[in-house]
Amino acid sequence: MAERRETSEHGLERVATPPPEEGTGTMVAVAGHPLHPMLITFPIALLLSALGSDLAFWWTDDDFWARMSIWLLGVGTGMGALAGLSGTVELLAVSGIRRRAAGWNHFVAAVMLLSVGFTNWVWRIEDPAAAVLPLGIGLSALGALLVSIAGWLGGKLVFEHQVGVIDEEGD
Repeated sequence: MAERRETSEHGLERVATPPPEEGTGTMVAVAGHPLHPMLITFPIALLLSALGSDLAFWWTDDDFWARMSIWLLGVGTGMGALAGLSGTVELLAVSGIRRRAAGWNHFVAAVMLLSVGFTNWVWRIEDPAAAVLPLGIGLSALGALLVSIAGWLGGKLVFEHQVGVIDEEGD
């Protein structure tokens, strides 16, 4: 996107950004709806909830929360792998996504997130309660940070680059 600089009558400089370019379609869809955005809501919710259940364990010292965390991490990482698979197919198959730096940045952040989530899950398998403090809760916090980064970059792809947005006639 090329920026255009304009100066107002009061001498203030303003940067004018043109409207977003035409959207990039999707190849992995169900009934016209992109699959990746449908799947990604699950790992976001589950992996963020793992941090919440770790904090609840730390506060209450109730093993229930440690067991909850291991389930949230396992299912969140598994669903993240499915969402990541659909996102990877999109990235590699659609040149309009592949040529954007934001697409690759989102991919790298998501791979890092899945690596942290998987490591956090495996770390807890033998004794979920003993694994929460301090490493487990630290990995959950890192996972929450990576969810935020990957989500920001994914939002940038959708809202700035119109990736996966279908413009229907008559809207």
